[in-house]
Amino acid sequence: MSDVIAYFITWTTYGTWLPGDERGWTQWHQGWKAPDKSLADYSRSIMTEDAVTLQTVQRQLVEGTIVKHTDIRNWKLWAKNCRTNHVHVVVTAYGYDGETVRDQFKAWCTRLLKSEFDPKKTNWWTEGGYVKPIDNEDDLSAAIRYTLEAQ
Repeated sequence: MSDVIAYFITWTTYGTWLPGDERGWTQWHQGWKAPDKSLADYSRSIMTEDAVTLQTVQRQLVEGTIVKHTDIRNWKLWAKNCRTNHVHVVVTAYGYDGETVRDQFKAWCTRLLKSEFDPKKTNWWTEGGYVKPIDNEDDLSAAIRYTLEAQ
């Protein structure tokens, strides 16, 4: 495998894509799983806060935070797209693994969302998220196109 040239990172807002979801779901270190209504019902029952749907101004704050963080870290931001229930980022961050990059974005976005909108809210995002290392220009172009156009 070639060296990683970028990461395609996705994470969802809290409560919007639960384990067992009817669309299918991803289990940590085990991959894609089929829908499971009883698991989805259970997952919903143990939520500690309402599901998060980001409003336009919150989405703008998330995107602005991503831009600022990439500037501070001197990372190359190829594309970003914050939707109402998930975020996509394509970024080059040499010297960092994708999970660290994702977690830094989530942490900084959380700090600012709490500061600007709801200091008592503890759950803005689901745990983890998807990180795909990109090792060639064709996959990088596809990830950028998906992030910017397929949403």
